[in-house]
Amino acid sequence: MTILLVDDNPVNLFVMEKILKSAGYTDCVSLNSAFELFDYLQLDAQTPSYVPVDLILLDIMMPEVDGIQACKRIKEHDRLKDTQVIFVTALEDKNKLAEALDIGGVDYITKPLNKVELLARIRVALRLKAELDWHTQHEKKIQYELDLATHVQRSLLSTPLQEKNIQIDVSYLPSFNLAGDMYYWHKINDHRYAVILLDMMGHGISASLVCMFISSVLRESIKQLADPELVITELNRYMTLLKNEKQDLSYYFTAIYLLVDTEEKTIEYVNAGHPPGFVLIDEKEVVALDQGGCAVGFFDEIPVQKSIIPFTKDVQIVLYTDGVLEAMGPCEIESEKRIHSIASKKLNHTTCVIDNLLTTEQQKDQSDDMCVLLVQAKANQLT
Repeated sequence: MTILLVDDNPVNLFVMEKILKSAGYTDCVSLNSAFELFDYLQLDAQTPSYVPVDLILLDIMMPEVDGIQACKRIKEHDRLKDTQVIFVTALEDKNKLAEALDIGGVDYITKPLNKVELLARIRVALRLKAELDWHTQHEKKIQYELDLATHVQRSLLSTPLQEKNIQIDVSYLPSFNLAGDMYYWHKINDHRYAVILLDMMGHGISASLVCMFISSVLRESIKQLADPELVITELNRYMTLLKNEKQDLSYYFTAIYLLVDTEEKTIEYVNAGHPPGFVLIDEKEVVALDQGGCAVGFFDEIPVQKSIIPFTKDVQIVLYTDGVLEAMGPCEIESEKRIHSIASKKLNHTTCVIDNLLTTEQQKDQSDDMCVLLVQAKANQLT
């Protein structure tokens, strides 16, 4: 560990260095002024190299730049914010000492120096520095793991789809790196497409972990079962496996799962306790996707009933999570009416999907995850 001794009096430096080295602190550097301290710490360097400093014993009364000013400047640098500063002073002015502690000093010791007191205060400061270093490294490790988990979660999300008879776009704005909203679509064959948008209880780490678990189940369920009733029932079975009765924990999510068939010209769907999506049929009629059942995982067994919506030429489907409703205004009923009105017109794929529903200002600083999914499909042409 490195300890810097800063004092304009050579005798004081000699005494401090002798006390520290006799106590086993051999890595000490003596500096005669605040300017020498700034140079050692490379405060003015454009790209400073790492200078490991654990503790600075800093004299308050120095010419040109005193210890309080020097400490204040040091603490302005993020890389040095955890460096411990003990002021060394002959002052009796309590207001001056309070100022020194307020700007970042952790302690002070008065002259003439008492060896036992000085070493005791140094031990306390170095223990604090060691704890801060441990927390910094721990936070870096956690951040790395969060970044990795975020990357994994985002990799599970589907990319926009653009084919002859169908386009699927999405806007995804998590309130935290890890989110509780998830979407997925799968091309079953040349004319059938499965689409799901779900919103897990809560948001953040726990919600995202459950999302990643259900994502693997979801993919297999869609491939093997496809039918909305069967898929939602299967997802509910897996969600109930996560219940922890000892801790009274239960996880659930709301969802809209649908099948678009451009050959049969139908939409089969189940709404599992989710805010209603809206379907614009043949650019004439808007139908709410509000039928199906309760949230997935809420009960061991849930009633599930699919609905079928026919179309003739084309359909537009707008799905969203409740974070969008909250961002639109305090009344969710009024927000739903607003989305119903917006969904009654053909939306533009060239703009960001969420821009059709929310202003740029409404999209900022959201407290909940927000997701908007847009499907536009047209019937297969007979040959």
